[in-house]
Amino acid sequence: MNVVLASSSIDGGIGCWDLQTGAEQLRYKTCASPPHGLASIGCRFLACSQLRDPSAASGHVLYWSWSKPQAQVKSFPAEPIKPLAGNSEGSYIVGGGSSGDIYFWEVATGRLLKKWHAHYRAVTCLVFSDDDSLLISGSEDGCVRVWSLFMIFDDVRKQQASHLYEYSFTEHTLRVTDIVMGYGGGNAIIVSASEDRTCKVWSLSRGRLLRNVVFPSIIDAIAIDPGEHVFYAGGRDGKIYIAALNVESTPSNNYGLHIIGSLTDQSKPVTCLAYSAERNLLLSGSEDGMIRVWDVKTKNILRMFRHSKGPVNNILVVRLPYLLSRAEPKVQASSRRNEFSLHPPLEKYANSSDEDMDNRAIITLPDTIDLPSYLSSQLINDHIKQLQQQGSSAAAEMEVKRLKLDGQRSMEMFQQLKKSL
Repeated sequence: MNVVLASSSIDGGIGCWDLQTGAEQLRYKTCASPPHGLASIGCRFLACSQLRDPSAASGHVLYWSWSKPQAQVKSFPAEPIKPLAGNSEGSYIVGGGSSGDIYFWEVATGRLLKKWHAHYRAVTCLVFSDDDSLLISGSEDGCVRVWSLFMIFDDVRKQQASHLYEYSFTEHTLRVTDIVMGYGGGNAIIVSASEDRTCKVWSLSRGRLLRNVVFPSIIDAIAIDPGEHVFYAGGRDGKIYIAALNVESTPSNNYGLHIIGSLTDQSKPVTCLAYSAERNLLLSGSEDGMIRVWDVKTKNILRMFRHSKGPVNNILVVRLPYLLSRAEPKVQASSRRNEFSLHPPLEKYANSSDEDMDNRAIITLPDTIDLPSYLSSQLINDHIKQLQQQGSSAAAEMEVKRLKLDGQRSMEMFQQLKKSL
């Protein structure tokens, strides 16, 4: 079942509808979310940051299981958290703070594994890459930064590096409002939107700007077509603009360079967008409290959902692993309750003893090796076995992923050398 989830900045709860039938499934209570503050954690439960007063010095994060309307876990981070994101497996949650700090928690234990200062002003957007190796952040300072989690969890490399980020894109002149990322891991593209009325397309592999698109209105939300031919940009003028990604386009009579069309229903400002790849549908949320489901081929609205209260500022399309039905077997419901009870609240501060344990789990490569990318597969496997024997801490998991990536790169280089000989 594919469901549509929507939340608001006003305490109207989280609406949940069946995308195919339009039937409302459940309404999750007590939720007033900031933009990008709603996340599905590994399709296992919902998490949402709460910021009822933007000027408040504190906030909290709530968890909901799929079958219960009441929030079951409440966390109190060290500062107000705005955007939230989970990795694909739902094992980690990251949050962006009002101070510009990024927090990295382990879901199973609630431990705060890492915290680092990422931006000069509040973090507004957080996105994982499709392979979970990179984290992209946007901020009120207009900056978009790319973070390698291998670097973040490698204390030795951190001490040697002049900065933690892989790239820092500073071409936006005002607050970053949204970020989306394509497929391909380190070879993917990033599209960022800003209050400066531009969307910028970045290359991760090259670390540079590929395309700058200027819009007639401020853009608060973007979504990429799964084929990465176009992207959609929701404007404060109520229109959803269609911009070309990979093809050259000439200025049209109505819009500027690269903008090839629009979707419009004369609604209030578009606040959020989501794409359902399975049915090729675009979903938009608006300040009028409506969620519209668009057929992108015909540019027609297929269905509309009404949020109970306030402007919609978050939309998710989630494929649930089970049906939301009161007729489910009690055994399954009990199993889900037991599984959900394993997720404790997020820690407010990092535990120093736990951090020391993580540091001990990191194995650095010998200084005698001049070219780490040419390590033999046997040596890499030996390192992986050592890490697995020491436990399943987050640092060890990250190191395992890094070593596997090194092994893949070494094999690719070896194949290239064979071809050149």
